[in-house]
Amino acid sequence: MRIRARVDVNQSRIVKALREYGATVAITSQLGGGFPDIVVGYACRNFMFEIKDPKKPLSQRKLTPDEQRFSDAWEGQYAVVQTAEQVIAILA
Repeated sequence: MRIRARVDVNQSRIVKALREYGATVAITSQLGGGFPDIVVGYACRNFMFEIKDPKKPLSQRKLTPDEQRFSDAWEGQYAVVQTAEQVIAILA
């Protein structure tokens, strides 16, 4: 049984920046099973983002097996990001 999801330290900064940008953000990192960390609504569209911490070694920024399975199976929008600027570029 999963007790607590690990949250990357940059997640709160990204969420704050997106909300200031005018997006709505649902934090979904606690769902587990490879589901993305946040779901973002902007301009009547929905976006899914897996957040990785750019300060961690590259080996620790890889998708987990569950995240990779989700990414491979998902037919909609999905992106792995490290910064709010990356997310905003996708939203624009």
